[in-house]
Amino acid sequence: MRVMMASRSWAQRASQSSIEVGWAPAVVGVPPAVVELDAVVLAPAAVVVPPAESPSSLPQAAATRARLSEPASITNLRVRCTGSPVHGRCLHPDGSGRPDHATASRPVPVAPRRLRGQHPTPTRASVRPMLSPYRVLDLTDERGHFAGFILAMLGADVVAVEPPGGSSARRAAPFAPGAPGGSGRTAGRSLPHLAFNRGKRSIELDLGSPAGRDALLSLAGDADVLIESGGPGELAALGLGAEQVAAANPGLVVVSISPFGLTGPKAGWHATDLTVWAASGAMALCGDDDRAPLGLTVPQAFLHAGAQAATAAVLALAERARSGLGQHVDVAAQSAAMQATQSAALNSFARASLASRSGGGMRAGDILLRFVYPALDGHVSITHVFGSAVGPATRRLMDLVHEAGCCDAATRDKDWVAYGMQLSDCSEPLSELDRVQSCVAALTTTRTKADLFADALRRRLLLAPVATPGEVLLSEQLASRDYWDDVDGLRHPGPWAKASAVPLRRLGPAPEAGQHNDSVAAAWAGARRATTAGSASPPPHSTAAAGRADGSSAAQPLAGLKVVDFMWAVAGPTVSRLLADAGATVVRVESATKIDAARAFAPFFDDEAGAERSALFNNMNAGKLGVTLDLSRAEARAVALDLCAWADVVCEAYSPRAMRAWGLDYEAVRARNPGVVMLSTCLFGQTGPLAQFAGYGNLGAALTGFYSLAGWPDRDPVGPYGAYTDYTSPSLALATLLAALDHRRRSGQGQYLDFSQAEASIHFLSPALLAAGAAPDAPLAPCGNHHARYCPHGVFPSLGEDRWVAIVAQDQAAWAALAELAGRRDLAELALDERLARREELEAAVSTWTVERAPGEAERLCQEAGVAAHQVQNARELAADPQLTERGHWVSVAHSLHGDTLVEAPRFRLSRSPMGPTRGAPTLGEHTFEVLSGLLGYSEDRIGELAAAECFD
Repeated sequence: MRVMMASRSWAQRASQSSIEVGWAPAVVGVPPAVVELDAVVLAPAAVVVPPAESPSSLPQAAATRARLSEPASITNLRVRCTGSPVHGRCLHPDGSGRPDHATASRPVPVAPRRLRGQHPTPTRASVRPMLSPYRVLDLTDERGHFAGFILAMLGADVVAVEPPGGSSARRAAPFAPGAPGGSGRTAGRSLPHLAFNRGKRSIELDLGSPAGRDALLSLAGDADVLIESGGPGELAALGLGAEQVAAANPGLVVVSISPFGLTGPKAGWHATDLTVWAASGAMALCGDDDRAPLGLTVPQAFLHAGAQAATAAVLALAERARSGLGQHVDVAAQSAAMQATQSAALNSFARASLASRSGGGMRAGDILLRFVYPALDGHVSITHVFGSAVGPATRRLMDLVHEAGCCDAATRDKDWVAYGMQLSDCSEPLSELDRVQSCVAALTTTRTKADLFADALRRRLLLAPVATPGEVLLSEQLASRDYWDDVDGLRHPGPWAKASAVPLRRLGPAPEAGQHNDSVAAAWAGARRATTAGSASPPPHSTAAAGRADGSSAAQPLAGLKVVDFMWAVAGPTVSRLLADAGATVVRVESATKIDAARAFAPFFDDEAGAERSALFNNMNAGKLGVTLDLSRAEARAVALDLCAWADVVCEAYSPRAMRAWGLDYEAVRARNPGVVMLSTCLFGQTGPLAQFAGYGNLGAALTGFYSLAGWPDRDPVGPYGAYTDYTSPSLALATLLAALDHRRRSGQGQYLDFSQAEASIHFLSPALLAAGAAPDAPLAPCGNHHARYCPHGVFPSLGEDRWVAIVAQDQAAWAALAELAGRRDLAELALDERLARREELEAAVSTWTVERAPGEAERLCQEAGVAAHQVQNARELAADPQLTERGHWVSVAHSLHGDTLVEAPRFRLSRSPMGPTRGAPTLGEHTFEVLSGLLGYSEDRIGELAAAECFD
């Protein structure tokens, strides 16, 4: 039973007992809180709801309202129940389902009046979060704690299970200033721990003891999801493997996060974030070509894995709603991090040139495209490229360069659409490109970042400042969207999406180790669930109920789900690609005249550019049906609206004005399809001063701090490769969308999701932002490949041209073994602090050893000695990697023009549910007739009339 806050509307269910709500100093013997009952408080009124048999009696109950004495807030509620027994529990004011005495006294604001055209945003106490019915056991360390954090933000009750003394994540660098236990709650504490364990409860269990194992199995019996990041077989050796816990709870979803996955020849390899990054192919693309490849100051590989794990967990819960059974999710950090190659991992299979490091730009054969330019007070990033999608913006940039006197008219007036082809066929020499880029630099070096960005906004330039973490904290855009969570004196990244019906949670501080030892077991053990997550039926308009309840169905998790996809470029299509992988019918809507930018992105099949030749587009859009519509025509817009009425999900990635101008905004779509879930994903979300800034992910990476945290201390920043926020944001968008679908399955309620790619991506830099806030005078900065917790920790030259191997001494024993390999047994006893003080000497010793060996040999010798190591892999080595081959990372799909092509598989495996694409990406308009006739039921005559009206152009 539940009491919910509602401003102007009643709950859909009637209560089975009468309740009286009034003011009192406490509820059932606990500090002020909200008690969960099956009734509604209509703010700002007190309500008495009589016994009722159906929702139709609720309007009569409204007649018994009486005004509260303090109508602006509702904090201290007394609930008196008569009739059938009522079981209540104290809730967060944000509706999370968890006790929180520290925040229970916070007033719950009444939602302000909504302005015309503004989507309603519920107060954080008005409804329970999307994943509030679910309980999660989080056994991860720093390799997986991001997954539990994401699920907590989406509303799940997440309990961190730590060994006595706390998880190793509590000892992960960097640290807040001060000594542990000193002034302030965060002094001396791990910033990654503070960032990624907010919103969780903590218990300590000794899983090496029978009592600890029994306690975990008991909790697992009441849990929905268990996440772990130990090595393959580690929990199974304790009798706590996926099969053992499934015996205690057949509906449990077990998620395992590991460096290379649970199977394959590298499953048991020693690994750290740096060596996984090297194995993924992402490292080979980052850095200057005259120095070692780079990682980022904030390690990224296991954050990608954690985000994939959260998405996979919600997807497995969706399948459980059909079958009643859980399953085992296997997440490989190597595969997860490979999305940061921007499909360059496919270059060998596409017979395209290998991508390589280009110092903050991109290289296409001999053509080096520069993206980072100096400004008076730092740097800016410019998408200074060519072609039909980007050439017009480059022309506007060159207008500014000319007006500033930095180039002549002839340079300004070059054909910036065709310029890339001119460079490729040598009709324009590469030296001329160098001169053009020097003209741009002549402009940027005379202006501040703010001045240049102001021009970018006025002129619609693809230019953005390279922001430091401290500057990100001061962002007006983020402040305008109430993004930040201020907790214990530190500013944390907050919700990455605004949901019209069910908001994301605002999370409190990370718990102390074992803080909830006495409360979790009592709250979970034998508790009757308010909602059995796997038993609720899907809304009647959806076909997603297909499948057998006995669990014998092997249907894909989202089979029957209908999606219309108005996505663009990379970030958005990555979201809908996973929906197609999971069995949804995804209809991709494109224009034949304004070609999707991703169709012009390398790699190209056989290095030949063309709208139907992008291997990247094939990878991002495999498994979808394709239609073309000219949305400038009213008849075509009517077709698009019919598609939206057909769909369960509408997703789009245009600028905020576009969908409204076409009459396809959420209000218009909801009028035709009240239960629809609509996702809008763009760089900065739908509101705020930068809402209309239409930039690519490289500009997003600059504005959110990534560029400032990749590079060398003595050089300009290089940033991660390509459109980096296009790889960090999709997993969080997917998890949010799947959570909204889960909420719809239980409630029948659709909603609108305003998703900001920047806000999602900033979570991948949370430790750096906390560091900037805690010590503004000593923020994290580019540091090459150095690390405060490990030494040596670097990328070392190997035998051959541009061949490298990443090596990390992950503990004292590993260092002793590495010293032995390098012939420096005299250094084997050095402790970590001594090694850090002599870092350059030790790295030189390791380099002397590696440079005489092929990277594969150095890798093998290190692994045999117990040292984390992996060669830095480019596309050629990825194609030959036996780990990826054995795990089925490369999937063959038929393309209508190119025949059998290879694309990447999903980044995780489900033990029972088949996943993966069934066809290549559509050519322009390939399935228009099939979709309109088969899915929408249009007659041939009507389709012919639309074609005659040029609606498909």
